[in-house]
Amino acid sequence: MPSFPNMSTSSAFPVDYQHLFHSLPENFLLIAPNPEATILDNTDSHVAVSLKSREEAVGKPFFEAYPPTDEQSAAVIRESHEHVRRHLEPHTMPLIRYDLERPAELGGGLEELYWEATHYPILNEQGELQFILQRTQDVTEQYRARLQAEQAQRELAKSQERMRFALESVPILVWTADPNGQRDYFNTRWLQFTGRPLEEQVGSNWMAALHPDDHARVQDIWHHSVTTGQPYQVEYRLRRADGQYRWVLMHGLPHLDADGQILMWVGGGTDIHDQKQMVEELLETNEQQAILSDQAYQALQLAEQQRSTFYNLFMQTPALICILRGSEHRFEFVNPEYQKLFPHRELMGKTVAEALPEVVDQGFITLLDKVYNTGETFIGKEHEIMLDRDGSGQLQRSYLNFTYQLFTEGDQKAGITVFAFDVTDLVLARQALENRNSDVQ
Repeated sequence: MPSFPNMSTSSAFPVDYQHLFHSLPENFLLIAPNPEATILDNTDSHVAVSLKSREEAVGKPFFEAYPPTDEQSAAVIRESHEHVRRHLEPHTMPLIRYDLERPAELGGGLEELYWEATHYPILNEQGELQFILQRTQDVTEQYRARLQAEQAQRELAKSQERMRFALESVPILVWTADPNGQRDYFNTRWLQFTGRPLEEQVGSNWMAALHPDDHARVQDIWHHSVTTGQPYQVEYRLRRADGQYRWVLMHGLPHLDADGQILMWVGGGTDIHDQKQMVEELLETNEQQAILSDQAYQALQLAEQQRSTFYNLFMQTPALICILRGSEHRFEFVNPEYQKLFPHRELMGKTVAEALPEVVDQGFITLLDKVYNTGETFIGKEHEIMLDRDGSGQLQRSYLNFTYQLFTEGDQKAGITVFAFDVTDLVLARQALENRNSDVQ
C-alpha cells in the first residue's frame, strides 16, 4: 500500500492524505504499475460501487480482486494499463460490460453493470511511473436508458414508415398543407396522375394544373377554408399527365392542437369524371329527370367516396377508425385496426354503451353526446382509457390519441367519426425513461 504523509510541511494544519484520498467524491482506484496491476488503495465511493470491501481488494491483482465478465472485457482493461505504462499518458477505455458479485447480504449473484473508465499515470520526481490511478464511472442506468430511447425511436420511425406506406398505397390523390395553406406533400398517386414532380407542385404551384375556368373559384374556396378552419370540399378539373382535364372531388380537413390551432391540413380526392359525364348525359337526354339525375349523381359521388375512402384508405391504414351512427352512437363501420382492440367482441350494429360498457363511467359517452349535440370536434391526446381487451373481464390501461368529429348528411346530423392511434407503448416507454432519468439525477 502506498505511503501517505500525515502532515503537510508547508502548512500549520495537519492533513491526513490517506483519509483525504478515501473521502474523494469519485470512484478512484490506485494500482501498482506492475503487470499484475496490484490494487493499492481505493476511495470510499469506489468501495460502494464495486460491491467489495477495501480489505477484500487491496493487495490483490486486479483481476483476482475483480474477476472480469469475459476475456474481451479483461483484454480492454489490460490494453489500457499497458498504454499508460508504455506512453506515460492518460487512456480512456471504451464502454465495457463488467459484472460484479453482489454481497451475500444483498442477495448474492452477479449484477450486470456497464462502466466507463480512464487510467492516469502518476509519476515520481524522476518522471518514472509510480502508480496508475483509475477513475471509474458506473453508467449502467444511462446505458440502459439510451438503449430504451433508441428502441422507442425505432418504434416511432417504424410507425411513421407504416403511415407513409399507407399514404403512398391508397388509390386516392392525397396531399398535405401547412397552416397557411401552402401544399408541402403529394402522394405518388397524385404525382403519377399529374405527371409533374413534387418540387413543381409544392406551395401554390399545384394550381397550375387546374382548368383555367376553375382556377379562381377553387382558389377562393381554399382561401376561405384556410382562413376559417372550415372543412374543404370542391370539384374541379385537374389536368392529367396525358393533357386531358378530369373532374375530381377533393376533401380537406385541418389537424388541430389542444388549443384549437391548425397544425396542418390533410386532404384527398378521387377522379369522378366518368360519373359526372354520365350525369350530364342523363340531363341532356331528359331535362325532366334533372332532380332524379342529380340524386343519382350524388349517390354516385357518395358511393365512389365511400368505396375509395372506406375500402382503400380506412381498411388499409394503421389508424383506428370507426363510424358511430345517430345520437345513440351505434357502430356502423369498424376498420380492422379498431377491431383488433376487441377481438373477442362483436361491435357492428351495437351502441357504444352496449358493446363497451366499461367506457360509460369513464366519461366517453358524455364526450360523444357533447360532440353530437354541439358539433364541436373533440381531440384527445394521450388520453388514458381502461379497456377489457382480451375478454378476461380485467381492465387494462391504454393511451390513445383520438378525434371525435360530427358528420352530417344533407343538413342533418348523422353521427360521429372516430380516428385514433394507440400510443400506449410510446407513453409507457417515455414514462419509464423519465423515471430513470429522474433516478439518475
